[in-house]
Amino acid sequence: MNTAEPEREGAAPQAATSPAVATARGTGRTAAPGAPDASGRPFGARLMTPLLLGSLLNPLNSTMIATALVAIGQDFHVGPAGTAWLVSAMYLSSAVGQPALGRLADRIGPRRVFAAGALTVCAAGLIGALAPGFTLLIVSRVVLGIGTAAAYPAAMALLRSESRRVGRPTPRSVLGRLSLAALGSAALGPTLGGLLAATAGWRAVFAVNIPLGLLTLLGALAWLPADPKEAGGGRATSAAGSSDPLGMVLFAATLTCAMFFLLGLQDPRWPLPVAAGGLAGVLVWWQLRHPAPFLDLRMLARNGALVRTYLRHGLAYLVIYCVLYGFSQWLEEAHGFSPFHAGLILLPMSGAAACCSLAGARTKGIRAPLTVVAVCLALGSAVLLLLQGGSPLVALLCAGALFGIPQGLAATGNQAAVYDQAPADGVGAAAGLQRTAQYLGAITAAGLIGLLYGARASDSGLHAIAVTGVVLGLLLLALTLADRSLRSGVTRNGVPRNSEPRKTGPPRSGESRTGEPGTEAPRTGG
Repeated sequence: MNTAEPEREGAAPQAATSPAVATARGTGRTAAPGAPDASGRPFGARLMTPLLLGSLLNPLNSTMIATALVAIGQDFHVGPAGTAWLVSAMYLSSAVGQPALGRLADRIGPRRVFAAGALTVCAAGLIGALAPGFTLLIVSRVVLGIGTAAAYPAAMALLRSESRRVGRPTPRSVLGRLSLAALGSAALGPTLGGLLAATAGWRAVFAVNIPLGLLTLLGALAWLPADPKEAGGGRATSAAGSSDPLGMVLFAATLTCAMFFLLGLQDPRWPLPVAAGGLAGVLVWWQLRHPAPFLDLRMLARNGALVRTYLRHGLAYLVIYCVLYGFSQWLEEAHGFSPFHAGLILLPMSGAAACCSLAGARTKGIRAPLTVVAVCLALGSAVLLLLQGGSPLVALLCAGALFGIPQGLAATGNQAAVYDQAPADGVGAAAGLQRTAQYLGAITAAGLIGLLYGARASDSGLHAIAVTGVVLGLLLLALTLADRSLRSGVTRNGVPRNSEPRKTGPPRSGESRTGEPGTEAPRTGG
C-alpha cells in the first residue's frame, strides 16, 4: 500500500500556489488546463465537482436497486434470495475493487484511475439496460461495482495531493461534502429507483448510469489536475512490477466463498466457510511474504485504531443495509405499496441522513457522533419491532427517519477517522478498505434478509431483522465507548497521526500538530 518516493512530510508551506511553484515544492504535479491550480482556489469547485459526481455513483447504485428488486424478481421469476445476488454481486466486486483501485491510485495516479472507473460505469449501465437474462444482469452489477469503486479512494488521494500542493490541511467541510454526496445519493436512491421502475421500467435503473458516467468522465478530463509525470512512466512500471495479483485473487476467492455461504443460509453449504477459512489462511501467509502486498497486514497490525474504525463501519452498515433493503421489500410485499410509494416513504430517511451528514461535517469530534450512531441504530431497530402490516403511515415515516440519523453520522465520522488514522502515503488504499468493510456488511445483510424472509417479506421476518439490529446496535455502542483512541489526542495505539514523529515547538502555519500539511487534526474527544 506504500507508494514509491513519498513526499517529505512537514515541509514549510509556500505562499504562492502557481503550477510552477507547486512543482518546485516537490509535488511533481503540473496543472492541467482547467485544473484548480490555475484558479488559485484550493479545494475549489473545479476540483470538487467531478469528485462529488464520482462519489455518488457507488452509493446511488447500491440503494437505487432496492425498490426495483421486486419488479426484477417478477420478470425473471426469482424471489428475495435470488434478487439478493444483484445486491451482493456489486458489493463483492466493490469490496475487492476499492482497496485494489485505491492502491493503484496511490501508485499510478488518481486521475487515471478515476477516469477509467467512470468509463467502466458507462459500460456497466449499457450491459444492464440490454441484459436479456438474469445472469447477465448480475454480470452488469459486477462491472458496475468495479467501475464505481474507483471514485472514492481516488478522490481521497486527490484531496491529499491538493492539500500538499497548497500547504494547508484538507478542511473537514471538504470531507463532509464527499460524505454528503454519498449519503444524499444513497438516501435518495430508493426513491429514484422506485420512480424509474414505476415510470420507465426497472431497466432504467441500469441505463441511468450511462449519462451519469459520461458526465463524471468529462468532468474528470476537464478539471482534475494531471497526475505526476513519473506516475505514467517509471512509477507505473514499478507499480506493475510490485503488484500483487495473487493476493487480489485470494482475497476475491475468500469473499466469494463467504458470499455464497451467506446467500444460502436457508440451506447452508458448510464446506464453503471451511474453504473460506483455508483461503484466508493462505491469503495471510502470502501477504506477510510479499514485498508489496495487496493488503498491508503489518500496517494494520500496528494501526489498531484504523482496524477498529473498519470494524465499527462494517457493523453500522450491516444494520443500515438490513433495514434499507429489508424495510423497502417489506413495504412492498407485506404492506402492499408500489415501488414508487415505498421510495417516497423512505424520503424522511434521506432527509435525516443529509441533515446529519452536514452536522457531522461541522463537528470537530469523532466519538460523540459515533455514539449517537450506535444509539439510533438500536432505537430504530426497536421501533421496527412494533410495526405490523397495518401500521399507520406516520409510524413508517418515523421508523425510516430514525435510520437516516446513523446513515449521516456514520459516514462522516468514520471517514474523518480513516483520513486521520491512515498512513500519509496510503490514504487511497486505506479509504478503499473502509468501503470494503462497508460492503462486507452489505453482503452479510443480503444473506440475512434472504434467510429471515425466505420466499416473501413478512412481519415476522422484519421483526427478526429488528432484533438483529438491536443486538448489533448495542454491540456497536460498547465498541465505541471502549475505544480509547476516540477519547485521546492520538489515534493509533499511542502513535501520533499518520505515523509521523511529533515535532518539538509550535507547528508552522498550515501544518497540523503532526507537522504534515496534508492532514487536518480535528479533536477526537467526545
